[in-house]
Amino acid sequence: MGENGIADAAHLMRRAGFGASRSELEEYARIGYDDLVDMLVEPEGVPDVDQDIIERYYFGEHYNIRVGEWFYRMLNSKRQLQEKMALFWHHVFATGLAKNEHMLSASNQIEMFRLVGLSNLREILTELSRDPAMIFWLDNNENRKGEPNENYGRELLELFSMGVGSYTEQDIKMAARAFTGWTFTQPVPLYPHGYYPARFVKRSDYHDDGAKTFLGATGAFDGEDIIGMIVEQPATPVFISRHLYNFFVADEPQVPAWPIEPPRDPEAIRTLTAAYFESGGEMREVMRVLFKSDFFKHARFARVKSPTELVTGVLKLVGTYRDPDPDLMQYASVTALMGQELLNPPTVEGWHTGREWIDGGTMNERINFAADEVSDAGKPGIREIVARIEADMPASAEDLVHRCLDLAGPLEVGEDTRSALRGYAESCGELDFAGDEGRKHASTRIVNMLRLIVSTTEYQLA
Repeated sequence: MGENGIADAAHLMRRAGFGASRSELEEYARIGYDDLVDMLVEPEGVPDVDQDIIERYYFGEHYNIRVGEWFYRMLNSKRQLQEKMALFWHHVFATGLAKNEHMLSASNQIEMFRLVGLSNLREILTELSRDPAMIFWLDNNENRKGEPNENYGRELLELFSMGVGSYTEQDIKMAARAFTGWTFTQPVPLYPHGYYPARFVKRSDYHDDGAKTFLGATGAFDGEDIIGMIVEQPATPVFISRHLYNFFVADEPQVPAWPIEPPRDPEAIRTLTAAYFESGGEMREVMRVLFKSDFFKHARFARVKSPTELVTGVLKLVGTYRDPDPDLMQYASVTALMGQELLNPPTVEGWHTGREWIDGGTMNERINFAADEVSDAGKPGIREIVARIEADMPASAEDLVHRCLDLAGPLEVGEDTRSALRGYAESCGELDFAGDEGRKHASTRIVNMLRLIVSTTEYQLA
């Protein structure tokens, strides 16, 4: 097991999951890269988070509880890609509490993404179209025969599947008619009973069963028929592949620019599109091709971490919250301050990604959060890093810098950053773990080095 195996596993787990501890990376490196990818895209082969823990410790429909539960899953689930795909689809199929105001519907939507996120795109779009949170978010509960509401039909084509320029206004009108009557049962009022789920229902008395012409075909189409035609269009896998590339590989321009801005790597999009058609739209097979591709392996640190990725990655580094803890709920507001309020994206377009995650305020929040989290030498992950460095006893300042960067990532930094880190190491002299005072002093120096590392520009990249 060499350094390259560790670095490859770390890169994969930053993208297909939320990072990993050094011990986990060593285990993943022993598994081997291709086998690790297969394990990630076939999560049914590993145990899921114990549902009894979720129900016991994260019971209730308060916002912080539900986001705390999701953080617990992101930190502890062995099905890392399942959680990452839920976050991916939450971004692409953005649905917000600002309008819905029904916490159970919001959390149920994430559970739906968790369950079908690696399945066939036809199934994913069908479940999305049946989802009460989405139906209410885009007003399809008001979409009735003779009074069509085009909101869902428009976004299904523009932002959820095909992209601008791949359909006509007439297609939007026909899609809207096909989804008439796709609504939900009104849940019992929140007060004084608590949350009850909304249930999808097809109202035949609201449905327009007349002839419709959609993407050149004519028939008495229902919503399933529209989805069936969408997933067979050449534009659909291109559009979805560009989303996948932006989320898992490297930062792209924002979605509104896609009609005029070509993909960053057109060959990668062609590869993913081919995988889509060869597999019949199976997302797990598309993801298998993506993670095993050269364009993915060569794209280390080519994305700005989202707030959720940054927070979960830091918490994995310091090794906390591996057991249920109500304090985990606080991180709902932490990511919100960094610009990502989970379950409440700002618009139907989702969050703007890449360097748009960063401004003066959010950068301060990101750095302060990371530096504060690694400052406690008593946290399990920090104790492990200190113990590994003590066992190695770095011979020079350069060795100490290299070892800390390796154990905090492995992380690649520029020469200016490395020089600054080396300058701090040199200013403190040699490490000496002799005696309690020596060990305490050495631990403090290592913690300070880690604080500097997580404050670098390079640490903001995945």
